Amino acid sequence: MSEKQFDNIDDYIADLKQELAKNPQCANHHYNLGVAYLSKRDFMEAERSFLAALEHSPKMAEANVQLGGIALQRGDLDSCLSYNIQASQQLPFFAVPWGNIGFVYLQKGEIDKAVTTLQRAIKYDPNFVQALTTLGSAYYMQGQVDDCMELCEKAVNLQPTFGPAYNNLALCYAEKGDYAKAQELVDKALETGYEAPEEFLKELAEHRQSAC
Repeated sequence: MSEKQFDNIDDYIADLKQELAKNPQCANHHYNLGVAYLSKRDFMEAERSFLAALEHSPKMAEANVQLGGIALQRGDLDSCLSYNIQASQQLPFFAVPWGNIGFVYLQKGEIDKAVTTLQRAIKYDPNFVQALTTLGSAYYMQGQVDDCMELCEKAVNLQPTFGPAYNNLALCYAEKGDYAKAQELVDKALETGYEAPEEFLKELAEHRQSAC
């Protein structure tokens, strides 16, 4: 049987609701409905759907990861951490929650914990671009500039439009005193839509002026 085709996301949501009316205990339908709501940035309905998915399938790690993302969007780091820890316990070899846990630890300033967790994420998925870049950030904070560069170069090779990795590389080149290369890389980061820190942009501008 061929998959259904939908003209827009609202038709897809309506179809999922019809399916759930017939089978309200289907965790996959609740999860897919949550993903559909996320695509519309309707975080409240998405959260409700993911919680319903977990109610009917308590070990659905992907739903916990999505709930963690919603919590992060609200700035609730503790809930994001909690949801992702649950996901990592449900699927221990699933790299995504480990990457998210590492990101939260980094935001909290717990760099050593972040490094350990992110290393685990990369062990499970060596091409996990976000985890590579976040671990690069952690290494940069620890003063391990070359290690940061190695990881972020791999990240941009894997995903040439990933702005945070270019920004990390720019920071590293600035740290090494190569401000021209740093400017080139931060420009690439900005082209992707990434918002580089204003202080760093100001620092690069000052070096450009002093070089003239």
